[in-house]
Amino acid sequence: MPGEPYYLTTPIYYVNDAPHIGHAYTTVACDALARFMRLDGRRVKFLTGTDEHGQKVDKSARAAGLAPQTFCDRVSQNFREMTALMNVSNDEFIRTTEPRHIEASQAIWRAIAASKSPKGRDNIYLDKYPGWYAVRDEAFYGEDELVTGPDGKKRAPSGAEVEWVEESSYFFRLSDWQDWLLEHYERNPGFIAPEARRNEVMSFVKSGLRDLSISRTSFTWGVPVPGDPKHVMYVWLDALTNYITAAGYPDTESAEYRTFWPADLHMVGKDIVRFHTVYWPAFLKAAGLEPPKRVFAHGWWTVEGQKMSKSLGNFVTPQQLVGDYGVDAVRYFVLRELPFGSDGDFSRRAIVSRINGDLANGLGNLAQRVLSMINRNCDGALPTPGALTPADEALLKAARELLPRERTAYAEQGFHRALEAIWDVVAAADRYVDEMAPWSLRKTDVARMGTVLYVLAEVIRHLAILVQPVVPSSAAKLLDQLAVPAGARDFAALARPLEPGTKLPKPEGVFPRYVEAETA
Repeated sequence: MPGEPYYLTTPIYYVNDAPHIGHAYTTVACDALARFMRLDGRRVKFLTGTDEHGQKVDKSARAAGLAPQTFCDRVSQNFREMTALMNVSNDEFIRTTEPRHIEASQAIWRAIAASKSPKGRDNIYLDKYPGWYAVRDEAFYGEDELVTGPDGKKRAPSGAEVEWVEESSYFFRLSDWQDWLLEHYERNPGFIAPEARRNEVMSFVKSGLRDLSISRTSFTWGVPVPGDPKHVMYVWLDALTNYITAAGYPDTESAEYRTFWPADLHMVGKDIVRFHTVYWPAFLKAAGLEPPKRVFAHGWWTVEGQKMSKSLGNFVTPQQLVGDYGVDAVRYFVLRELPFGSDGDFSRRAIVSRINGDLANGLGNLAQRVLSMINRNCDGALPTPGALTPADEALLKAARELLPRERTAYAEQGFHRALEAIWDVVAAADRYVDEMAPWSLRKTDVARMGTVLYVLAEVIRHLAILVQPVVPSSAAKLLDQLAVPAGARDFAALARPLEPGTKLPKPEGVFPRYVEAETA
């Protein structure tokens, strides 16, 4: 509903990594959703940021000869630059080294420590931890979860190397939360999406939960445990807390917190779904806080059929993609190419096919044809429509019925379905142009030609307004060419049709075809 708050987040990106297509994918998906909700009248808070603590960061900083904070400052800036490059409209960028976040992390620790588990035991207790730890994943794994790598070494399911760790640790009594978690999933079937991820998480929880080590003493780059500074907080308890830090926690009576928490959606990659759907809701409930409403875990991109890897030389950066194809083309491709939630393969042939087939030959060609005919045959002004035929009404009806379909698709993170629906109307408009043949009507029935061109212009206005979340710059250029005022581009304005007689600027192509550069 218009005016209702909507809080969505990307995962905060680990500063040990360089931004790649996977980071851009998550961020662009969240951005499209944020833009859609704003256009639909919602009060949006869109958060992204960087996760800057943990052993992996500490080791990488030392290897680079830098203090951890200096290392984090440098790498975090790379992620800020990625959001700007991809034309991302985040409202806030959080860093876990900020004082407000350290305060929030220690506050949630205290709240959990002061509470009892569902079985009436202390939620946090001190013990010694022996177990297999993957520095790359910042996660402990059970013996039954390990795999043997090609080198004969034990590895995590992710492929990360593991090491045997024995140290004093505080534990969160996760085992006591198993029944509550399963009940939460049953009561809230939309909490985990897509369905495959929900089934995976439920199977994991049903198999039995072990208590979770939530502190370390072997390094110091982290949030100190309240009352015991020899320990630093487990990076995932610290990192996940960012979502409530940005909402104003620990001030749960603040307007910001009361407005935006619980979050409407956490968007994450499928490799971190367990942290967000098992540990995070249990941490929150133990602290007396509400879990988020929904966690959506998307799939991974491969490159030309291979897993993305620096060693293979197929590591694709957002800078490379935008430099080659343009930001809107990349945004469109990653959200249109595959169902959100599934794995997919990035190939240059696929992106060129989308650019030329959908953007240039589809919406771009439709707009150029129609606006050029108006420019040539109607003195550059929107014609006045006459009586509408059933064919006119059918096309206008298809355009006017798009918004409910878009709302449903976006609410379910079905970005590909939202775009398919728009391009269904593009195809219908193309068929209408061919059937009505306005170039012939110019010689036989000028008034009818004007009606046809007005109907098409009005349909293009709907398409341009509704495609703004995905290709914001290109949609803006299209709406400029229709002389749609800046204040009449939200979804409420869909009900206000174009004004006949409005002078239009000379049309220019919005979606150019991509032509491979010739090599010598």
